[in-house]
Amino acid sequence: MTLRQENSRGENIHMWAQAKILLFKLLEIIHNAITGIGIGTNFAWGLAIIALTLLVRLAMHPLTAKQMSSMQKMQKLQPQLNVLQEKYADDKDKLNQETMALYKEHGVNPASGCLPLLIQLPIFILLYGVLYDFTKTEAFTNVTFLGVNLGGSVLTTVADALRLVDESGVRIPNEQLGFVMVLFSSFTNLSLLFSNVGIWIGNFILLLLIAYLTWLQQHLSSAGNPQMAMMSWFMPLFLTFICFGLPGGVLLYWGVSSLMGIIHQMRVSRKTSEEMKTKPVLYKEKPKAK
Repeated sequence: MTLRQENSRGENIHMWAQAKILLFKLLEIIHNAITGIGIGTNFAWGLAIIALTLLVRLAMHPLTAKQMSSMQKMQKLQPQLNVLQEKYADDKDKLNQETMALYKEHGVNPASGCLPLLIQLPIFILLYGVLYDFTKTEAFTNVTFLGVNLGGSVLTTVADALRLVDESGVRIPNEQLGFVMVLFSSFTNLSLLFSNVGIWIGNFILLLLIAYLTWLQQHLSSAGNPQMAMMSWFMPLFLTFICFGLPGGVLLYWGVSSLMGIIHQMRVSRKTSEEMKTKPVLYKEKPKAK
């Protein structure tokens, strides 16, 4: 790596760190404003995370709407694209020409759905990083919101309920907790697990809710596309596994963001369906005049 590349990498890291600090401060400002109207500090942290999530989603609304609209229109055009592919299977140039004509007729740009996503991705990763780091600070120690431990994950809260310790009787650090370890300990100590159900149930319910919202979001996205049907089941399972180790504050952000995304997606889908009804249907062969 050259000196210029190292300097560029250092500047990018510095900019990323500064952006995280700004979001940190924004979260604290929102929290202080909420506590200023008489709401308790613990509950205020949960509301602050929700408010920050809403602000980010609203700021990204124009890009998200454009991305979803493009995806919905592409799905609606899939049967017509299949007709073109069958009709011009031996003429790739003609297929490309007719495909682009179909896109132009319906006002669809295949690349328009990708650019907004690429712009949004760094912002969402940044917000995730801020919340992940923040929920590890002392400010979030034993902070709960509607039964959800904002600083603890499903793994750590279950471990707390089971009072997991090592051979010397010292509590096992969170960094050393593994999914298999906690799962095995849960099945071998069910009575202790359920006698302390209040410690972990909030985070677990939130995790299940996120799994359902992910499935619903994937289901809406893959409607009418058999090739994507498998993803509607794979993604919820995959993300649920990942979320076992994420702090409750991050899960709260994820859940609220997913819920807003679904509501937005349903509205865009309804609007796109109405728009597409006014478009002419592409026939494989021109219909004969009666």
